[in-house]
Amino acid sequence: MTTSPQEQAPVQPQPEAPGGHPQRWLILGVLCLAVLTVVLDNTVLNVAIPSLTRELGAATSDIQWMINAYSLVQSGLLLTAGSAADRYGRKKMLAAGLALFGVGSLVAGLADSTGQLIAARAGMGVGGALLMTTVLAVAIQIFTPEEQPKAIGIWAAVNSLGFAAGPLLGGFMLNHFWWGAIFLINIPVAVLALVAVVVLVPESKNPHGDRPDLLGAVLSTIGMAALVYAIISGPEHGWTSGRVLLTAAVAVVVLAAFAYWESRIPYPMIDMHFFRNRRFMGAVSGGVLITFGMGGSLFLLTQHMQFVLGYEPLEAGLRTAPLALMIVALNFTGVAAKWAARLGTPLAIGLGMGVMAAGLAAIATMASGGYAGTLLGLVLIGTGAAVASPAMSHAIMSAIPPEKAGVGGGINGTVAEFGTGLGVAVLGALLNSRFAALIPVAATSLPAALAAAGSADEKAEITDAFSSGLETSLLVGALAVLLGGLVAGALLRRAERGDTA
Repeated sequence: MTTSPQEQAPVQPQPEAPGGHPQRWLILGVLCLAVLTVVLDNTVLNVAIPSLTRELGAATSDIQWMINAYSLVQSGLLLTAGSAADRYGRKKMLAAGLALFGVGSLVAGLADSTGQLIAARAGMGVGGALLMTTVLAVAIQIFTPEEQPKAIGIWAAVNSLGFAAGPLLGGFMLNHFWWGAIFLINIPVAVLALVAVVVLVPESKNPHGDRPDLLGAVLSTIGMAALVYAIISGPEHGWTSGRVLLTAAVAVVVLAAFAYWESRIPYPMIDMHFFRNRRFMGAVSGGVLITFGMGGSLFLLTQHMQFVLGYEPLEAGLRTAPLALMIVALNFTGVAAKWAARLGTPLAIGLGMGVMAAGLAAIATMASGGYAGTLLGLVLIGTGAAVASPAMSHAIMSAIPPEKAGVGGGINGTVAEFGTGLGVAVLGALLNSRFAALIPVAATSLPAALAAAGSADEKAEITDAFSSGLETSLLVGALAVLLGGLVAGALLRRAERGDTA
């Protein structure tokens, strides 16, 4: 019979000082270095797409698979990687992830065909899954409960820093080296992080030694990969196409089988009791909606800056940087953690997501008037995210027993992957639908429509149509973030009242 989270004994991986591991802040620096490597690689590839198309002769489908191979493998393996880390040791899995990521980067940097590069990206996805699940799990083990919000805030700030710095670093590397350098630069960082992990990071794992859930691992991997593939394929092939509907059906059936299996076995990968926990459900639902609005809206905003406002990719990256810089500044200084502690988790998440929604609405209504409105929106989004995102991640991790911290990290990563992919797909589809209804020429994209325009007036009408579609999509994203804050705050408040009672 499956035990509830409350019945499971807490893990004690090793004797530690009353204030946490004596080298915890140095270890956090090592963990953040590992995270930065993965996040940079996620964003730097987008800048290299023209070079890859030219030098490898990559077709559009090849480019899509270079990007999607990584995200599909990583999203599919997050839960399995977290479970393996809990069972076999989080330090071992973290070291294995760095090694795989480094080897994959080497193969990618030296690839001379699109097939080799796609395979290398898939291998990097395995390493990325191991890294992203174990970093949070290790942080939970070495920090005291009072310090965990600040530590998670720094982790979130590093994620944002990587997101902002990726395009800038990619642009610099491509201006001075060939495209393979964007992958080879990962190797010294991965080696340095691997040595530091071996020397500094303490080992920790589930002391109960749960038996491996092999069928659960297979089902979760297939189900999540199919779900993410259906989401990212929808805009290109059509949401009612046979490919998308078949993949979505496979995802639903396999994930339903996974849930049934997990509820019946004595040693499940994910205890289904988690989904009866208001704190867990509040954090997960809010996390999906916050990444839905953030990921989709920022994806569209970068297109607006380049295609409508005429910025070069590097300049567009610089102009979106204030969002990440606000997150970095508020979390590295500990200001966001102090605000969250004073407000309490439910109110911090609700207010933070409300501020984010206001930022998205500001961009939607003022972006067409120039950069000033966009800057205001980015600052508001960064401020809200600096408070809400770490609080959300901490709520997810704190709702799961410490011995399942690896699975908690996997759930946190899965929420981010799912929400971001869904936001890009849905908000992108909204923009395209609105854009197609307003443009005066027959075209499927903004560049194609501008190329087909016969006069300056037609071009102006086309860019106005894109701006209108952007406004609609960003307002939907703002509404999603606001609703996420209300839902998450309400569920977390009820959970706190239940704990008090």
